[in-house]
Amino acid sequence: MRTRLITTLTAAAGLLMMVSVPLLAHHGNAEFNTEKTVSVKGVVTEWFWANPHCFLKFDEQTETGEVRHWVVETSNPPDMINNGWNKYSLKPGDQVTVTMHQVKDTKKPIGRVVRVAFADGKVLGTGGGGNTVSGTSKSEGYDKQ
Repeated sequence: MRTRLITTLTAAAGLLMMVSVPLLAHHGNAEFNTEKTVSVKGVVTEWFWANPHCFLKFDEQTETGEVRHWVVETSNPPDMINNGWNKYSLKPGDQVTVTMHQVKDTKKPIGRVVRVAFADGKVLGTGGGGNTVSGTSKSEGYDKQ
């Protein structure tokens, strides 16, 4: 009986470890350049309030008149609520300046939000990385192809 209990507990612990390791890997920062922030002005096109991450889509008008479609992630809704956000924080048409950690492949308009500033001066932060060295106001090295 005791051997059976130990075997069952060992199997359960092993299963738990196998499941939890990929979950930890999912929450890495490897794809983002966390050494600096980039700020981009744009217009909100969509705000997704969902687990496991909320997403903001917005369009940037470049100096050449091109529209660049950005997708940036935030944390999960409970973390966002703790930072003053809610599912009605953003709506299509809102003018915003998004400060983010852009992905390392700067040809891609993708990032992780650090803060969002609205045209009226309101600012929403994420509590993650606001003390990094600021970058430029445009994405770096964006390939127009």
